[in-house]
Amino acid sequence: MLLARETFQSHKATKLPDIQEGDIIFQISESDLSTAIQLATHSKYSHCGIIFKKQDGWYVYEALQPVRYTPIRQWIANGKNHHYIIKRLKNATTVLSAAIVDKMKAIGEQYNGKDYDFYFGWSDDRIYCSELVWKIYHEATGLEIGKLQTLRSFDLSSPQVKQQMELIYHGKIPLDEPIISPVSMFESTLLTEIK
Repeated sequence: MLLARETFQSHKATKLPDIQEGDIIFQISESDLSTAIQLATHSKYSHCGIIFKKQDGWYVYEALQPVRYTPIRQWIANGKNHHYIIKRLKNATTVLSAAIVDKMKAIGEQYNGKDYDFYFGWSDDRIYCSELVWKIYHEATGLEIGKLQTLRSFDLSSPQVKQQMELIYHGKIPLDEPIISPVSMFESTLLTEIK
């Protein structure tokens, strides 16, 4: 615990890029599930969230266990090697007005505190990281950040992926379940990377 606190404090001095509300932030999580997501999607990134500002600073709204707001520096410190990439809607200045950002936050509130969806289902009962960001954007702006796919479209052949699939689905894999992956959002032509 002390080490984690020291690591978090050491990153307080790190200068953040010029972030804006509605920016999407990506990182590599450190877990067996994260490794399986990377292998199945052929992506470096396995976790994402949406950046919002509260009275006391910047936060990442993310779907973990449970869905919650995490201070941005703590979120960065939680990722592998503290590495992250921020992407922004290319036409953010025209689309993400103050009213739309408020709408995004209000839409997001319906998910706050919900359980993480290890089954990667498309219902709103539980929710996973990229699903949270995708649904907030879609409902508030009508935009689809990334392409929905089905589970069968991913690479399910590696032993690590097979092991996670068995743990999650016990042999009953919903291959036609719609899924939005972090990499699909990361590669969206609607976004541009913030340096």
